[in-house]
Amino acid sequence: MTIFARRARASAGRMHPELSLVSYTLLGHLEETDGCRATDLATHYALDKSTVSRQVTALERAGLIERRQAPEDHRVQVLHLSAAGRGILRQVTQRRRAAFRERLADWPEEDLERFAGYLERYNAAGTTPSAENG
Repeated sequence: MTIFARRARASAGRMHPELSLVSYTLLGHLEETDGCRATDLATHYALDKSTVSRQVTALERAGLIERRQAPEDHRVQVLHLSAAGRGILRQVTQRRRAAFRERLADWPEEDLERFAGYLERYNAAGTTPSAENG
């Protein structure tokens, strides 16, 4: 698992020089949720608010995200992907998928199905309350 995590961090830099793994992850979350508050990002990823703040500031400076007032409460700032952020995220996602396809190209179908099942099982275990506390 350590090697897997190290490769994920290293590959993020190769996919796009402006994006760290954390940045890519935050952009992906903003895309999935269609925007959220910085405090929501911190809570979701169990990160310190100052860490998220630094990441958000860097992404904002790079023009990849933008702040908008929440329609229901104009005091609340909601983070959204900018057009540039959507483009870079799409580009990085396409590169990652191509890298996965290349790496798995010569795997037999049954191995791919088994691997997919294991990944689904692993990811499902990470969403249970006992997994988050342990």
